[in-house]
Amino acid sequence: MSNRTTIGRTGLNVFKIGLGAGSVGNQMMYPNVTEETGKQLVKTALDQGINFIDTAYLYGLGRSEELIGEIIKERGGRDRLVISTKASPDFKFVDGVMEIDNSRPALRQAVEDSLARLQTDYLDVYFLHFPNTKTPLAEVAGTLAELKQAGKIKAIGVSNVTFDQLLEFNTDGHLDILQVQYSLLVREAEAEIIPYCLDNQISIIPFYPLADGLLAGKYTKNDTFNDMSRMNNPLFHGEAFLDNLYRVERLKAFALKKEVETAQVALAWLLTRPGVDIIIPGAKRPDQIESNIRTLDVHLSENEIHQINEMFGMKP
Repeated sequence: MSNRTTIGRTGLNVFKIGLGAGSVGNQMMYPNVTEETGKQLVKTALDQGINFIDTAYLYGLGRSEELIGEIIKERGGRDRLVISTKASPDFKFVDGVMEIDNSRPALRQAVEDSLARLQTDYLDVYFLHFPNTKTPLAEVAGTLAELKQAGKIKAIGVSNVTFDQLLEFNTDGHLDILQVQYSLLVREAEAEIIPYCLDNQISIIPFYPLADGLLAGKYTKNDTFNDMSRMNNPLFHGEAFLDNLYRVERLKAFALKKEVETAQVALAWLLTRPGVDIIIPGAKRPDQIESNIRTLDVHLSENEIHQINEMFGMKP
């Protein structure tokens, strides 16, 4: 079986494991990941054959894009890479509510700014990161379609949308890729969002594929968290955290029998899901990237997939 695939209808050919670069240049969210470590993560990914790098303006307010751009400029080979980033123009909080200007002028400027930071003249995938905007989502999609027509971007994406927002964004059929939270522990997208994407040839890229590291099987009930990502994640709170640890322990036992890592099973399961062409786990250490790539050596039978589904449908 090939380790490469094409993302939906985009024509973008990628290694099935990408790099979610949320920790690169993003010390506000990941204070223990230095810029040098972040750069090493990207270099390791490229050295290991990964060609899809997913970043965003909000990852360090542009710093992630800058560091990735520096590495690509140094190494060359831009035409062999698939670079994905996400727009959050004029991002700010007003009375605790996030506000983003997704108007046509703001989005067009945001693309130019991302191109400059990444030191490239086109973006392979450009996502609307959040729908918090006064601009109608169908109009936002239209602006991105203009940018696609102009050659600034190759594929249109959206992230962090409800099902109704997804429908509005795709009113005119512009959407190529949806990023949605999806993992063994978060499967709400299976109800309406994923069936719609399958019916409309929209590829699905899960974010938080390891549920912010919970599915790696490294945590215990005594662990505490001081990073914003996990502190704000309900999977890590109270009884839900204990329930999730129970399920992950069962997955750990399953992985042990297969002589693979727990995270690799969780990622391999995602690659069996309809509509999921590529997964983009993040990393805080280079060895985690190497481990993620070995996911492609994990093969799950239909019976094993059924066993895993049962684990995560059970109450302790």
